[in-house]
Amino acid sequence: MLVGVVGGGQLGRMIALAGIPLGHSFRFLDPDPRCPAAAVGSVVAGGFDDPAALERFAEGLDVATFEFENVPAATVERLQSLVPTAPGARSLAVAQDRIREKEFFRDCGIRVQAFEAVSSETELAAACGRVGTPAVLKTLRLGYDGKGQAVLRSARDVPAAWRAVGGVPCILEAFVEFGCEVSVIAVRARDGDARTWATCQNVHRGGILRRTVAPAVDVGADAEREALDAARRVAEALGHVGVLAVEFFVSAGGVVANEMAPRVHNSGHWTIEGAVTSQFENHVRAVCDEPLGSTDLRGPSGMVNLIGSVPRRADLLAVPGARLHDYGKEPRPGRKVGHVNCCAADARVRDAQMRVIEGIVGG
Repeated sequence: MLVGVVGGGQLGRMIALAGIPLGHSFRFLDPDPRCPAAAVGSVVAGGFDDPAALERFAEGLDVATFEFENVPAATVERLQSLVPTAPGARSLAVAQDRIREKEFFRDCGIRVQAFEAVSSETELAAACGRVGTPAVLKTLRLGYDGKGQAVLRSARDVPAAWRAVGGVPCILEAFVEFGCEVSVIAVRARDGDARTWATCQNVHRGGILRRTVAPAVDVGADAEREALDAARRVAEALGHVGVLAVEFFVSAGGVVANEMAPRVHNSGHWTIEGAVTSQFENHVRAVCDEPLGSTDLRGPSGMVNLIGSVPRRADLLAVPGARLHDYGKEPRPGRKVGHVNCCAADARVRDAQMRVIEGIVGG
């Protein structure tokens, strides 16, 4: 099949790397003709909101998908009229609006923190009285890796927080006291077959994911079951086809849904070496209407993100069991330019590998 991917970043690149051995070829729509995915398929250079570029991109495709959730919904709706597309526009629309996302979780019976929509500094001040502080103010749309948000420790922080987010429509979320952050990567096929990988435990710094281990080590059995069940319910309620990720805070009262991503996800990169079938391969399988592969764990696994630049390659490659994934991006502060995976026979070996990798990476 000729598979089209809207977006040519590292996720699109890894989707193609997983799909090419299955006999598929790939085309990408991206504003940058030299995007990371250009190494593994052809690129139609154009804006995501450019109708002419979208038409050129769609011509001759067997199926299409997208690699990130900030694609304009109108683009996916138009694409669906031209070629079978998965996931559908509904998954995208829910994930793009943080109020709608929280309401969707709540309607699915999934625990969320107190939240409220705000569209002015006056509304924010009033919402602080109802939601309470500390709280997190996030833009209603866009924003990733800690961008587009501000923390309010008290009502005195309202003016500064409102300026920090640019005075645009936002969601105010009550701060959650949590022990750790986890995510569940799920995949659902067109026939409704749904599977999940081992729960991922994530560490963020500066709003950016720094490391992931799987299976999660600081999560009780009840909380893990709750998170896995919630992710399956999200996929089913959306009628989602492909991979999606749901992120949770693990609190004393159970898991609290933070947000979802209707795509392959950074916290699932360990599955390339650590699972029988990676998130990328199963996404291709689902989108192409092929049977899903096993999501079983090969062994305790981990991932370290490379932020800003790739350290000396020889140092990383010298670590026993480490697998380097370089995205081919120009170095830039705060930019994800690659990651390193490891998978071991037991958790002690995995943890030792992670310590060595993190020592090389630093930060």
